Amino acid sequence: MEARSRRRNTPSSANGSNGGHIGNGIYDVASGGDSDSRSAARTERKARRKQRVANARTRRRAGGRNNNNTAMCLISTVIFLLYFLVCLVFFSNLSDSGDGEARGMRGLVKKTKEKLKRFRDKHRRGATITEEEGAIIDNNSNSNLDNSGSSNNNSNSNGNNLSQTTASGIPIGKWPVSIRDEEGMFEEIPHIGYAYMGKDVKMTVPRLWADDPVAIHQNKLMSRERALSIGTCVTPDPKTNSYTRGDECPPSERTIFVAIASYRDWQCRDTVTSILSTAAHPERVRVGVVDQIVDGIDGSCDVPHKPCKEDPDQPICLYKNQIDVFQMDAQLAVGPVFARHIGHRLYRGEYYAMQSDAHVTFTRGWDDDIVSQLEATGDEMAVLSTYLTDIVNSIDPMTGLSKRHTRPIMCNTEYEGGAQGKHLRHLSQPEGVPDIKGMPQLQPYWAAGYSFSRGHFVATVPYDMYQPMIFQGEEMSIGLRGFTVGYDYFAPERSVCFHSYAIGENSDARNKVPHFWEHAQDFRGAGVKAMKRLLGIVNMNPEVPRSEWDHSEEAKYGLGGARETSKFYDVIGIDVVNKTTQRHLCQFVHNKMHKMFMKNLRPDGMGIDYSKIDYKWVDPRPDDK
Repeated sequence: MEARSRRRNTPSSANGSNGGHIGNGIYDVASGGDSDSRSAARTERKARRKQRVANARTRRRAGGRNNNNTAMCLISTVIFLLYFLVCLVFFSNLSDSGDGEARGMRGLVKKTKEKLKRFRDKHRRGATITEEEGAIIDNNSNSNLDNSGSSNNNSNSNGNNLSQTTASGIPIGKWPVSIRDEEGMFEEIPHIGYAYMGKDVKMTVPRLWADDPVAIHQNKLMSRERALSIGTCVTPDPKTNSYTRGDECPPSERTIFVAIASYRDWQCRDTVTSILSTAAHPERVRVGVVDQIVDGIDGSCDVPHKPCKEDPDQPICLYKNQIDVFQMDAQLAVGPVFARHIGHRLYRGEYYAMQSDAHVTFTRGWDDDIVSQLEATGDEMAVLSTYLTDIVNSIDPMTGLSKRHTRPIMCNTEYEGGAQGKHLRHLSQPEGVPDIKGMPQLQPYWAAGYSFSRGHFVATVPYDMYQPMIFQGEEMSIGLRGFTVGYDYFAPERSVCFHSYAIGENSDARNKVPHFWEHAQDFRGAGVKAMKRLLGIVNMNPEVPRSEWDHSEEAKYGLGGARETSKFYDVIGIDVVNKTTQRHLCQFVHNKMHKMFMKNLRPDGMGIDYSKIDYKWVDPRPDDK
């Protein structure tokens, strides 16, 4: 008997049984028979051997093809990866383009991050507080909601207002314009009051129209061409379709931005109403309000006395698309400097910029009047500024015109001490009939209560966000910084608005208005730090080491390069070392300053050339206190 091992390979039977085939490859035993049977068996075995050889060859050929395909795939993958790495290195190392925009892979990554940030900001509008315990207080910017709660979006939206900047670093002006059109473009900043207290507090606020003031003034006196590239016109140029037309824009079509900082002031909406109802050309006026209120207790600045549905002819209703209100919780208020900083963030390239308190009444046709006065100086760098006269008996109720023939002039300033250290502050200012006729009169100082200038003043001298709890001192800060950029200050020849002071018949009503220092305990000590920075930037505290004050974004909120602060101190008679002033300066300002210094106005109108002025005021009556 012959026994051999073999793998059964018979087909399965029709009934589903294996018919001898063991699917798992188990071998059985086959017994031998006679010679014929053995011969048949050998023949069968040869045939099966040939079949197995043929099957093996087929498998080898198939395996070879598969191996070739795998190799080709590997080679292709390696080539692609090498190409990708070369492109990545090449594009990521491209230098930035001339306009400052990142190119190549860096540009793509940057744009992707910006899109992601805009998407996130879209859902994080407003200011938020993040306390140490992790609590968050939301403070949403006001979206100008009407009484029905729907948004009053500007139907003439120009889309993203901050997306385009000229090669010179100056943004492109548009009109009409509103921060409501800047969906997702707000940015997160630290609340500096809480930051000075060691707390992590963030606010989401509009971006500055010109994020880098130095890119505009370039640390030197601006050229007239650069100055005229800022400022929009109501109607675009018929040839270029540009809203930035320089002095070719008709005076009546030059846009005006009005900045108001209000703290729980019930008169704020009356001020906005007065601005829009008395303007000769209200269509060119845009009002930006920083409204610091207690929600549910204080009224909003953009809500009229009656619902717009009942009285749609109210100015706040008629011009609702020209009013931007950034509403913030009064608990976040840390003084007028920080509020006005946010107010400067509402500026969007208007031709003129005006700053006013929240309790001011305007005369009829104020816009034409103040524009004509500014242009009468012939000084592109002129800033009209003053402490306003009281409203009582100042405006004719029948005509809406001023009854006054006098105006204040800024010249009376003295050092004072206190918890925040010695600093200069403006005192009561003399008011009288103007000495100079036909134009505003030159003066040394700037006032925060009222200011009117070209729009580039706001763009190049923005309020410093790092000065919380400052009340006295802001005017010297802005005034000196503006002086170094090249600006000149003038007292208006005619008053176009009047202030409601807490005196006389308005005493009771005005004294009921709360003040920002009701939360002073929350920010104890912040004002001292802020004052060191304020004085340090304008070189008024040489005795304080520079290491003792905050230098954050100092270039952005610092000095210009057109003039030195030392020149101002020498001319006006300020001793920053001994903290003294040459008194009776008003005598010089009333009779001599304008006539002497205006002779040095540059031929192109770009400010007074102080390099040609060799004058120092000395008190003629030092013993006369």
